[in-house]
Amino acid sequence: MILCVRCGLAARQVQRETYSKAMSESMEAIIAQAMELPPDQRLTLAHRILSSVEPAAAPEIDAAWDIEIRERIGRYDAGGGHSIPAAEVFEELDRRLRR
Repeated sequence: MILCVRCGLAARQVQRETYSKAMSESMEAIIAQAMELPPDQRLTLAHRILSSVEPAAAPEIDAAWDIEIRERIGRYDAGGGHSIPAAEVFEELDRRLRR
């Protein structure tokens, strides 16, 4: 019985390796074809692929962000907020990440 289990495991491993190799070859072929596309079409393709794996948007979260954005813009327009140049923000992030 142990021999059968081992054979079964070995057969599954071979199947996995064969599948992985076929997938790798398929992906390489797809990537090669995609790289032949003009840049704008590659961007569209990349966006569609990434969008296909993103979680579905939650309407309540989108609505909350809309409110937050409007409030922040309102505060900024009313002089209640301040801005920091992007270069300063990125410098600070770089400094913190180097610690």
